[in-house]
Formats: sequence, structure tokens, C-alpha cells
Amino acid sequence: MNRIFLDVHALQTVPPSNLNRDDTGAPKTAVYGGVPRARVSSQAWKRAIRTYFKEEHLLDPAELGVRTKKVVELLADRITGLDPSVARETALTLADEVVKAAGIKTEVPKRKADQAKKDAGPAPAPESKYLVFLSSRQLDGLARHALEGAADITAFLKSKENKARAKELADMRHSVDIALFGRMVADVADINVDAAVQVAHALSVHRVDNESDYYTAVDDENTDEETGAGMIGTVDFNSATLYRYAALGVHQLAANLGQGLREDEPRTEPVRRAVEAFVHAFVSSLPTGKINTFGHHTQPDAVVVRLRTTRPISYVAAFEDPVRSDGGHLREAADRLAAYAAEIERAYGDPETTLTWVLRIGPATLKLAELGTETGTQRELAAAVGRAVAERLEKPA
Repeated sequence: MNRIFLDVHALQTVPPSNLNRDDTGAPKTAVYGGVPRARVSSQAWKRAIRTYFKEEHLLDPAELGVRTKKVVELLADRITGLDPSVARETALTLADEVVKAAGIKTEVPKRKADQAKKDAGPAPAPESKYLVFLSSRQLDGLARHALEGAADITAFLKSKENKARAKELADMRHSVDIALFGRMVADVADINVDAAVQVAHALSVHRVDNESDYYTAVDDENTDEETGAGMIGTVDFNSATLYRYAALGVHQLAANLGQGLREDEPRTEPVRRAVEAFVHAFVSSLPTGKINTFGHHTQPDAVVVRLRTTRPISYVAAFEDPVRSDGGHLREAADRLAAYAAEIERAYGDPETTLTWVLRIGPATLKLAELGTETGTQRELAAAVGRAVAERLEKPA
């Protein structure tokens, strides 16, 4: 298959907020171009994207996975769902044995074991030693495999064929989010999945200095004689115009999804569906750190999407020299992005094979309209990109 990449660029302004905290509780920052910038980590935004898939029902739940240490309990739920006659304790035993047969190490957490002993309660379920990312269909397959050997699961999994089957079931029919963001299992490298998406840390296009808000809370039951605050504290925040970027390897996504999630659809359909969902979620997802405090509900002012056969190109260097303005930063950022994108594509791009779409709002982003085909809505953008991806995949390599 030919290499096909999707570059997604966005300019998004956020008001006073603390989207992504460091270990001190302050907004994350980075030095770029010799000045401090606001930063939102790639992990924070990838988590927001995966959550957005579910919250906005962009994909069928069967096309999504779950990342958890409680894989034994989750699998036990699937086992009893398939066969309600299986007792809960038996289901947990079956699940634990099959999970271990797949190569995933489990143990009962010491803290939970000690608490159960103290309370004279039932033994807690084993957990994996690390977060495990499994698709809904992988869990269903492992549950059915466990039920096949329910009569004597230990003897069943002593068979090399049955043990190998457990590992195979954990490494087939990947969910869309696993195909996009990959999976690493330290103890079982052969079931790792290379991520199809690379998400950059979002950076402010200008210098940012964190600020601190001193706040107080008053006791509602205080009398007039009782003065002073019931609680005082501080919260750090900043505000910024962010440059956001992600690169999606469509060919890697297609390889990760394999022949598709449903047998009744063309090979390109699950890829198209995944691409549309990703574009939609990348654009509109938002990390929720301190959101009740700041209510930072904004959408990007501009989005540029490029489908290319040359390697991905980030436009972050447009802001290596930080934007300086006595007013807002958006207009200057959009102008710089438009100029830099045109120049770097002239030098390194391939206009004959590259398609570009632009979604923007307001006069400040007008220059970006020169980069490609304008779309009126987010849904139109995602649909146009999805159709183009499917067409490219249908062409012979």
C-alpha cells in the first residue's frame, strides 16, 4: 500500500484556564523560541479525543476499546454475560487464567488484599500490573475462549494450541482507538500495536507567563459577627492561542484495522469511518482540567487538513519567533501560518498529490482560506476528508 498521511493543524484560543497540570498544579509550559509557552501534553489531548469518541457517539461502542488494570473483572463480566449460569468467582478464575495465557501478568494488589483481610471480606480480583488496552471484540473472543475451557481451565490452557489462541485473540480485530493510538504491553511485545497517529504537544504561539488566582470561600452559616473566610486558596492559570497538530498515517491505520470490523462492508469503510471520527474528535475535543473552575469551552478558530503522500509536516516553526501583539494574537498567528504553510509546501510538498481543506471562522483567519478548499462545518470537513481517504485507498499501489 502507498504511504498516505493526514496532517491536521488547528489554531485555538483558550481563556484563563488550567487544561493540563504539572506536578505542582500549575499549567504545563515549555520553552520554545527562547520564551516560555503554554503547553498541553499530547497525552492529555489524546485522552480527550478517546473520551470524545464515546461521549459524542462518533463510533459504535463495539469499535472502541478500554484501557484498564481491571481487565480480569472486565473479562469476567463478559463471561457471565455470555453464560449467566457461571458463578462470579468462577468467572474471575476463568478470566484470570485466560488473561495470563495471553501473556499479561496479573496479581492481587497488596493494598486491596490487606484491606479485604482486615475487613474479613472476599478476596479482591487480580489486576494487571499495568494498563492494558483491549478492544470490545478482543474481550468477547477471550470470554468465549475461557468458556470453551470452563470444565478445567488449567488443563485447557496447558495445550500449546489453546494458549497460543489466547494470545492470538488479544491481537486481532483491533478497535479504532487501539489502531489509532497504539498499544504497548511490556511483557508481551508481540501483541504491541504501532500507533497510526502522532499528536504534538499543543503550544502557545506567543510568550505566556502563568498567573495565580487567590480565592476565598465564605461559610453560608456565618453570622454577622463571624467575619473572615471559611477557606482560602490559590489556583494557577494562563490563557493562550494554541497551535495544535497531529499526523495520521492512513496506511498504518488500515494495516492496524486489518480487513475491517464488519464482514458486510468494503475494506476501506472502517478506515474512512475511523478517519472521519478522528478528524471530528481532534477538532472539537478539549482537556477538562479545572473546567468547572474556568469553563474554557472554546472551539478552534481555524483548522487546516492536508492529505499527502510525502512525509508529515508540522507548521510549528511558523511560531518559533513568538507572536507579539498589543491586542489579540489570532490574526497574526493565522497570517503567519498561511505564509509559512505556503512556503514550506513550495519547498518540500507535492502539490499534484496533496489535497487541502480549511475550516475557519471570522475575519482574523481570512488568509488561511488561500491554502485550500473551504468547508462550512466541522461535519462537512470530516466527511470530505473521509471520502478522499477512501478514494486513495481504492487506488492500486
